[in-house]
Amino acid sequence: MRNNSSASTDSTWTGMVPVDDTALAVTDTGGPGIPVLYVNGHVASQRNWRPVIAELGPGWRHITYDMRGRGRSKTSADYSFETNVADVDAVLAARDVRQALVIGWSYGAFVAAHWASRNPERTVGAVLVEGAQPHDWIDEIDIEGMRKLWRRMSWVMPLLRPIGMAPRMTAEQMADSNIEAGEIARERALGPVMDDISVPTRYVNASGASFGSKGDEQERIRASLHKVVERNPNIEIHAKVASNHGSILRKDFRTVAEAVRVVAEIAREPR
Repeated sequence: MRNNSSASTDSTWTGMVPVDDTALAVTDTGGPGIPVLYVNGHVASQRNWRPVIAELGPGWRHITYDMRGRGRSKTSADYSFETNVADVDAVLAARDVRQALVIGWSYGAFVAAHWASRNPERTVGAVLVEGAQPHDWIDEIDIEGMRKLWRRMSWVMPLLRPIGMAPRMTAEQMADSNIEAGEIARERALGPVMDDISVPTRYVNASGASFGSKGDEQERIRASLHKVVERNPNIEIHAKVASNHGSILRKDFRTVAEAVRVVAEIAREPR
């Protein structure tokens, strides 16, 4: 593995990291272990990673954060995908971490994949949990219907925010972000990103349908990964587990943690 030098702290640090027009809530456990940066799902927060972090234990340096408008982070005028990728750099710079193993779930897996592809010298490896699967699912979506759905759901969002299940974003912002995610997931957009990843990367996939999916939609999306692993020897499917998209971190945290260990072990091998 390449030199993983970074300044480490002896105890857990929790605070706000100013970025552009916002501030991100960050927690860093410190310690000399490999830094692991956790990137959340679209409407999730740091708390979703607790089972994985507990399973990995104190031998790692765990860095979690809430994306803009999620969890304890402040709101912003910019929720674009590119901003979320750039915020990875901001968090690592604020904690003086020069190289990290990045793990992302759902939307966060797309962020992690893009960051790993663009920053091979700063990436120990990547674990992609139920995300970053190239597929043109956006073509099957009624875009205007999606916007109407988010507008209809706007009344319940304030009720879900106190328990960390909804971001502090408007219905229009949520719709725009989901539509952008569909464009980013297109084969012609995401395929080259995955082809450029040069660090050990492992997928952990769920099974079956989840909230909002229809029929075998998610299984068809997951099936796209065979092309990814055929083209890039750095990427493999570590496991497919029984839980669904929404429950994977809670029910199959041991498998997710195992994938982190595997990636770190591969990264230690001489090249």
